[in-house]
Amino acid sequence: MTEPLILTAALHEKMWGGTALRDVFGFDIPSETTGEAWLISGHKNGTVFCEDGRYAGKSIAELWQEEPQLFGNTDTNRPFPLLVKLLDAHQDLSVQVHPDDAYAGGHAGELGKTESWYIVAAEPGAEIYYGHTAQTKAEFDAAVDAGDWDKLLRKVPVKAGDFFYVPAGTLHALGAGVLALETQQSSDVTYRVYDFDRVDAKTGELRELHLADAKNVTTVPFVPEQPQTSTATYGGVTVTTLVEAPYFNVYKWDVDGRATLDARAPYLLATVIDGTLDLTVFGVTYPLHKGQSFILPNDVEAWTLQGEATLITSTPGPKSM
Repeated sequence: MTEPLILTAALHEKMWGGTALRDVFGFDIPSETTGEAWLISGHKNGTVFCEDGRYAGKSIAELWQEEPQLFGNTDTNRPFPLLVKLLDAHQDLSVQVHPDDAYAGGHAGELGKTESWYIVAAEPGAEIYYGHTAQTKAEFDAAVDAGDWDKLLRKVPVKAGDFFYVPAGTLHALGAGVLALETQQSSDVTYRVYDFDRVDAKTGELRELHLADAKNVTTVPFVPEQPQTSTATYGGVTVTTLVEAPYFNVYKWDVDGRATLDARAPYLLATVIDGTLDLTVFGVTYPLHKGQSFILPNDVEAWTLQGEATLITSTPGPKSM
């Protein structure tokens, strides 16, 4: 009998970060420029650990190797495939692009990075950078070389509850005033294209750009991939499918009452983004609150939720198994 893996986040300071991870979610942030909480991760740059229970103190990376049955005995010769973060964009993030598996593997020894954003909160007028206007590679390269960002970059206004699918090769950035939950491949490969000419206070220098790699991997022309959502209700839980994609599937659970759900994947990742609830597995109840994340391992075939809460959950897609 296996219990849920309740996790402790790894926090990362960023020059664009703020205090929302503390103010909204209650995290003990290291500074007032905290940009990311890695909630569910086996990546070497921010692996997270089990908070308590049978596997207390064990990292996701360790469990992936030592206890493969927890994940349905999937291919553990590869790294744990997914990574879930909260991002506090107090300032604009750098405009960037991520490579696909082939390019990332050949140039950085990592997985590629397809990702998605669920907008948890957004200040009035907040925007994201999502794609570009160039129709040919020559046009894209020329705009980058000229620094013609106003013409090149697509800006999209956002509000709480919006969802964006961001495949590898998509030029993108969160804008100031956005708090987002990111579900992504487990990769930390980023090619920075434009950083608003900011000086890094720690080095006194402009941050490095990666224009050659960015030109190689950016998809031209940009065609937005906005998946169609669907909704189903199971007792006191409404499940909204946000995306079902090659690397991951992402869902929103709105809990208002009590319901029992069944497993439909080798394992499930979940983060409470609002409210409180009780999770019952094998007759044991685990109280959960806003900001907590957990994994339901492979042998958890059913579980009961009770309370008033919203969760973002994900499961591995076919290319992550």
